[in-house]
Amino acid sequence: MADATSVLQVSPVIPVVTIDDPRHAVPVAKALADGGIRIIELTLRTDSALTSLALIANEVPDILVGAGTVLTAAQADAAVSAGAQFLVSPGVTASLLDHLLTLGLPVLPGVATVGEVMAVQERGLAAMKFFPAGPAGGPAYLAAIGAPIPQVRFCPTGGVSLASAPDYLKLPNVPCVGGSWLTPRSAVESDDWSQITALARQATELLGRPLG
Repeated sequence: MADATSVLQVSPVIPVVTIDDPRHAVPVAKALADGGIRIIELTLRTDSALTSLALIANEVPDILVGAGTVLTAAQADAAVSAGAQFLVSPGVTASLLDHLLTLGLPVLPGVATVGEVMAVQERGLAAMKFFPAGPAGGPAYLAAIGAPIPQVRFCPTGGVSLASAPDYLKLPNVPCVGGSWLTPRSAVESDDWSQITALARQATELLGRPLG
């Protein structure tokens, strides 16, 4: 199953997490889970990202962990080997999408234009990452896309905050948003897991009902 529609139903917010030190990986994931968040997009932006991904996959089974910032086929393969349960790209090329669709995991390709949405939809996918959400047009843009293409669901990421998330989540084609505010660098570096848990709990209530 390559389509990630079910992934978008796990939580109103998918934390977009960048971990510099793998020793923080498991505590961050557990703190999010304690707050009711059951999903993480762990970005492949650091040299140790795959180590962190493997630690979460092996030690925090309550969390659905995916690899984000997938730019190449080699990164996708490495993420799958490390235990990724879904894959997210900030954008997508035909060759990258070809490869992602061979891996058997849910895939969230990044799109920013109507043409890109249509191209990904032609490949049989109905769930996509809208990135960068703020600069690309925000809620108004997604509302406009929803008129001619109502069957596609989006996870907007990039410039989304706790304050702006409700404007996205009220749209029928946006079941969740992606955001980095749940795991602030200062909290991670100071081992302030209670702050992350509190932010996670706050995020679960964005749809008006607690999760977890």
